[in-house]
Amino acid sequence: MISDSMNQTLTEAALRAQNVFVYYGSTLAVRDVTLDIPKNKITAFIGPSGCGKSTILRCFNRTNDLISGARVEGKITFHGRDLYAKGVDPVEVRRRIGMVFQKPNPFPKSIYENIAFGARINGYQGNMDELVEQSLRSAAIWDEVKDKLKESGLSLSGGQQQRLCIARAIAIEPEIILMDEPCSALDPISTLKVEELMQQLKERYTIVIVTHNMQQASRVSDKTAFFNAEATDKGGKVGYLVEYDDTSTIFSNPKQEYTRDYVSGRFG
Repeated sequence: MISDSMNQTLTEAALRAQNVFVYYGSTLAVRDVTLDIPKNKITAFIGPSGCGKSTILRCFNRTNDLISGARVEGKITFHGRDLYAKGVDPVEVRRRIGMVFQKPNPFPKSIYENIAFGARINGYQGNMDELVEQSLRSAAIWDEVKDKLKESGLSLSGGQQQRLCIARAIAIEPEIILMDEPCSALDPISTLKVEELMQQLKERYTIVIVTHNMQQASRVSDKTAFFNAEATDKGGKVGYLVEYDDTSTIFSNPKQEYTRDYVSGRFG
């Protein structure tokens, strides 16, 4: 388990990756990634397909553990505690570091139960009605669903479903919210609502977002990590971190030529 005393460790970096390599079976997928994720900021991962953005994101809450043959080498710490150390419960890691996926995936349950279900499983003992309302308000969807809490979460529009999934993640009281392409399946208006929501949420949560949309990264994030991939002798690709800096620097004055080429649209 992760000790609650970790909450009291006030460091700028909520997450820290040090020399992280990720393998699927004997295949190296991502090599030698080192970066710090600052607390209460939005960090964006950008780069072409197959460069390891989502793979590294999934390392942060150990959802790669669910993929057969996946292996992580190096060190990933959460407030200084090694997430892969012996005795650390990956289920507890996923509670403290929540995930919102590319495609909205509400449970086939009522809107109310979408929020209450996870909290109940995690042993929540408080007022469930209050938690449901608070979570839906935090995800900026309460006013749209307050009169139909007994209706299926699947009855909502795509953008509403994604905000419901964000509310579901919030309900189990994480410290960090990981978002893997959360807007790629949404229309522009719904995308804008989710982006506005992220700006509100970073006051209370640390957010890491994977996005193919460079305009989105430049709009919403404080820090940006640019990943790329290189071909291997066996015909595959290995992802690696090219550059990591303040978002304004990455998009206006990057240090690496590959970064300049990518953000200017020359490849990707």
